[in-house]
Amino acid sequence: MKTTAVALSLGMVCTGAALAAPKSQHDGTWQVQMVTESGICGTNTYAITVEQGNVRYHGTPGDTPAQINGRIATNGSVSLDIRRSSAQAQASGSLAGQSGSGVWKVDSYGCSGRWNAQKRSSVAQS
Repeated sequence: MKTTAVALSLGMVCTGAALAAPKSQHDGTWQVQMVTESGICGTNTYAITVEQGNVRYHGTPGDTPAQINGRIATNGSVSLDIRRSSAQAQASGSLAGQSGSGVWKVDSYGCSGRWNAQKRSSVAQS
């Protein structure tokens, strides 16, 4: 009887662990700065949240909202589509540890540049 109860308890624990989504090392909030190197797009800073590899705009009060779609792979590879007003940027690069960097471009405006990111928190925020 005790063996059955222990086996049943272990099965429930294992099932619960399998249903819980694993936390990615990149999960949390990040501050991303996009610097223009070609064109007249200017410099923009975004707050983003990464949760299980999915990226969403976190924003701050008073800024112009952006729509951010994309993923951070488990190896840190970044692939994002960023829309703000009428501009659409594609960004790629990588994250490692508490920082990251890469490149971006806005074809319709003829702008391109680089981005860098710093992790602010390991906790994803709404």
